[in-house]
Amino acid sequence: MDKVIVRITASKGARVPCFASSQAAGADLSAYLPEGSMTINSGKWAVVPTGLKISLPIGFEAQIRPRSGLAAKHGITVLNSPGTIDSDYRGDVKIILINLSQVDFTISDGDRIAQMVIARHEICEFELVTSLDYTERGDKGFGSTGIKN
Repeated sequence: MDKVIVRITASKGARVPCFASSQAAGADLSAYLPEGSMTINSGKWAVVPTGLKISLPIGFEAQIRPRSGLAAKHGITVLNSPGTIDSDYRGDVKIILINLSQVDFTISDGDRIAQMVIARHEICEFELVTSLDYTERGDKGFGSTGIKN
């Protein structure tokens, strides 16, 4: 399997993404808070810098996803999950975190706050038509198949 090369620049003191295990799909992203820390109040959200900029190959995206431990233990998740970083974006990678818990949550410099999954995607064209092909499901959605097997 060929490795995908993602080029990264990092501000002084920023942490390079890293995989927590040899088969992890997502690389951990850390908060870059040279001033020390920031607090996300209960029910509020904040944009958290990583101190990183990335360059992805054409045909790839970086998906920003929550860390399960932060969600399960503290009610912290990525607001626009999954966030997408396109291959032509060269700005700062920032993570929109929301605090869904009943208590304020403090993030310190270097805390692992999200994970980044690099994924291939198709570049397509949209074709406007007057009708779509028939399927048995049709336009049934939003739980139309129920929750029981």
